[in-house]
Amino acid sequence: MVQGVTDLAVHKTITVAAPQQRAFDVFTIGMSDWWIRDSHHIGESIPEAVVIEPQGGGRWFERAPDGAECDWGRVLEWEPPGRVLLAWHLDADWNYDPDPARATQIEVQFLAEGPHTTRVELVHRGLEIHGERAQDVHDAIDSPDGWSGLLRGYAAEAEKG
Repeated sequence: MVQGVTDLAVHKTITVAAPQQRAFDVFTIGMSDWWIRDSHHIGESIPEAVVIEPQGGGRWFERAPDGAECDWGRVLEWEPPGRVLLAWHLDADWNYDPDPARATQIEVQFLAEGPHTTRVELVHRGLEIHGERAQDVHDAIDSPDGWSGLLRGYAAEAEKG
């Protein structure tokens, strides 16, 4: 735990001009279409795909052009079209750690604001698990190149349909 810090959660909200189901599908099963794969990967090569298996207990991983896969985490809860909860198994050095006790969580809610508009609320929590490096991890994922940049790409993709 970082001394004096009780909550390092990163909160992001974006509204997309897309129906709720499309917003959910693009975020989850369409992640390869908007994820910044050239800079946001853990494998040795730029992945050709980012995959979230569409069910509770499913894997979240990247797949390289040669078929090599690197796990990122797991699907904890799959509730289309309103919510997905992911376990992020990357440590403070951006390496995969299979221990669920050291994972952080990413909860994404898709709230219909009309037939063609969805508010997407993302919370990345549990960063305190990184101890002395928790603030560094928070700052990285809360930066313009972190969730903010990823969500801009996501919104652009969601609004194509």
